[in-house]
Amino acid sequence: MISLLVVALLGGGGLIAGGIYLKSVESGIDRVDAFTGVPDEGRPTAVAKGAQNILMLGSDSRDPEKTVGTRTDTIIVAHLPADRSSAQLISIPRDTWVSIPKSADGRRGGRDAKINAAFAWGGVPLMVQTVEKFTGVRIDHVAIIDFAGFKEIIDALGGVNVNVEKSFKSIHPPFRSFQAGPQQLDGEAALDYSRQRKQFADGDFARIRHQQDVIKAIIDKAASGGILANPAKLNNFLKATSSSVSVDKEMSLFDMGMQMRGVRGNNLSFLTSPTKGTGRIGSESVVLADTERAKACYDAVRRDSVPEILSAGK
Repeated sequence: MISLLVVALLGGGGLIAGGIYLKSVESGIDRVDAFTGVPDEGRPTAVAKGAQNILMLGSDSRDPEKTVGTRTDTIIVAHLPADRSSAQLISIPRDTWVSIPKSADGRRGGRDAKINAAFAWGGVPLMVQTVEKFTGVRIDHVAIIDFAGFKEIIDALGGVNVNVEKSFKSIHPPFRSFQAGPQQLDGEAALDYSRQRKQFADGDFARIRHQQDVIKAIIDKAASGGILANPAKLNNFLKATSSSVSVDKEMSLFDMGMQMRGVRGNNLSFLTSPTKGTGRIGSESVVLADTERAKACYDAVRRDSVPEILSAGK
């Protein structure tokens, strides 16, 4: 979102002014060492020339239900096809039971566990290793998002429109009610909506859908054009977004924006990694991957075959 808006500014405000503004925006974004300690010999090879895959990790630092601060609540493999005409975002449920490699210090991992444990045991590098091992997809970049920052981002946009799937009441104070159908949500309400899962039969899968709804709504609103006409609103949005995001050391906002300048909500596809539903392993409630369908999905990602990705992710 930052990239797309900065590119629009470059076009409208001139290269020099836009370049200076880009540097000021980038300076507010933390950089993480995502690939140090990831052994190159064990990584998948890139198959499709020109395509990119970004691992998006989300946490919700102020979630009322949060009991463990270092696990990732949201894991998304974002596939950018070589022609950059679209993007496919594949959510991997946080409780998916996978094989986690050993951490760099050799003290954790080396066994099966819920996929989000990788972050707690070895930070971003072990999460990269784990996702690559599970999917067979080589990760090119990493972005980490604090979902609690959605409030400031959405308020800077003046709210977003979300199509609520059914009427329900939030389990968190102030216990707001959500009505089925299109709703205009401010930051607090949208963040509350993205957290809800216990009122739905499919639990965390509903939570994934709600997060996807909010992400799409933010992108649609930010890319609508109106924000560029309001310098104060634009600056507040970019400040709120940059303070909620960290990226790897090699990611270029300008390059990403130039490549993705044609992508909007209508050519952004949200999928969920194929599963067989939930089950129990020992004392833990887990999500069981559908290995055959997941292999077909991620093989299509590796080959940059968008129609096959969409078909396998249904």
